[in-house]
Amino acid sequence: MRSSSEKTRVNHGGSKHVYSPAVERLITELAKLPGIGPRSAQRLAYHILKTKPEEILPLAASIAEAKEKIGFCRRCFNLAEGELCSICNDARRDPVVICVVEQPADIIPVERTREFHGLYHVLGGALSPLDGVEPSDLRIAELVARVKDGVEEVILATNPTMTGEATALYIADQLPEQVRVSRLASGLPVGGDLEYADELTLGRALVGRRDVRLGQH
Repeated sequence: MRSSSEKTRVNHGGSKHVYSPAVERLITELAKLPGIGPRSAQRLAYHILKTKPEEILPLAASIAEAKEKIGFCRRCFNLAEGELCSICNDARRDPVVICVVEQPADIIPVERTREFHGLYHVLGGALSPLDGVEPSDLRIAELVARVKDGVEEVILATNPTMTGEATALYIADQLPEQVRVSRLASGLPVGGDLEYADELTLGRALVGRRDVRLGQH
């Protein structure tokens, strides 16, 4: 099997060209990004290297700034610049309704629907025993603690996948009986990711959400 550095070599006219160590390091680091394979990493590296410094250096500066300033909201674990994220800081949001999502990126499509006006809770993933992700690895205990502080409804908006469904069912069992626990309604494709759902489909799913606990109204 070829090493990762060998994968950065390309064949031009039958002759192998090896990049300089600096270029190989750039391609290797880019290839570590989600959804970026060796060829895509090469194209990105070419683009970066041919772009004028005044156009590409702000990108590097913004990455460094974000890593320095951005952390997690101490309440909902969304990305935040400071102790609380902009949503938790918004006094107009309804604090008695919490929408539970797997990752911070899942908040964006829900917000685009303009159908949800409560707060969020980011789990940091989904239960997957085969991958070693147990309940203690997610922010489920923090959610349960939040719910005890006057929350009336929890919307389980985990992804409609096997791991997402398993996570939703597990959380529903952990929450107090008096709290309404709902799941996004039909409209979201099974096996899909919330991040890629369009606004109309996700909006309908929010409006028509269903109770997870049978017989509860």
